[in-house]
Parts: sequence; C-alpha cells; structure tokens
Amino acid sequence: MADPVFHLDVLTPEGLVASEEVTHVLAPGKEGYLGILANHAPLVTALDIGVVNYSPAGAQQEEVLAVANGFLEVSRNKVTILADTAEKWQEIDLERAEAALKRAQERLVIMPEGVDIERAQAALKRALNRIRVKQRRFTF
Repeated sequence: MADPVFHLDVLTPEGLVASEEVTHVLAPGKEGYLGILANHAPLVTALDIGVVNYSPAGAQQEEVLAVANGFLEVSRNKVTILADTAEKWQEIDLERAEAALKRAQERLVIMPEGVDIERAQAALKRALNRIRVKQRRFTF
C-alpha cells in the first residue's frame, strides 16, 4: 500500500522552486528539524538555514533543497515553505558557494571596521549549508 500523500510548495522571492505531491517533508525549524507526514496538524513555524528533505510520491529517490530562513505552514494536507532562498542540490554552483564561504571566513578573521558580525556569520552558515547539500554531506 502506498504512503498517504500531501502537497508541497516551496517558494522564494524569485519564484516557485518545487510543487509536487510528497509522502514526507523534513525541514529546519528555528528550534530544530521537524518532520511532516500526511494529515499533520495545522502549524506555522520559522525556518532556519538548513536542508529540506522530501519524498515525491512514487519516486525512488528523495529530493534535497538548501534553504535559508523563512516560514513553513501546514494546513489542510498542504505544506507551504516561503524561504528567503531555496535551491535544489543539482542547481547549486559549488564554485560560487566556496567563494562565498571564503569571503565570509575572511570577514570574520580580518574583521574590517564596520563589519556586521551577525551578517557575516549567517553568510558563512549559508555557504557551508549549500556546500554540504551539493556534496550530499549532511545529517539530520
């Protein structure tokens, strides 16, 4: 018997990243990862930088997205993720992510006058997340 399915939409300011029927979603909430299955109770929560993992209905392989901040809503067997950024692992430019990591590390080491430390730390975390997702080196 097939697992019950529900709908997932992942949106960013640039547009729709994913829209499909799925059997589960795992997402990085601000307080830790949360898992969602069909018929989940209504929920709205803030998202952190991390990995969204989901299983498209009928697919053999799970999909993985690198996301950064936003919100997740569960309502009426539908999950909507509104993220600042969301990229499928296949679409991540590894060289660009590594360059962003290097820039963030330099800002935190050199600490030029006026550097926003929280912003540099968030950039570092986003770059590391994108690299891990691209290289499929993550754990939940």
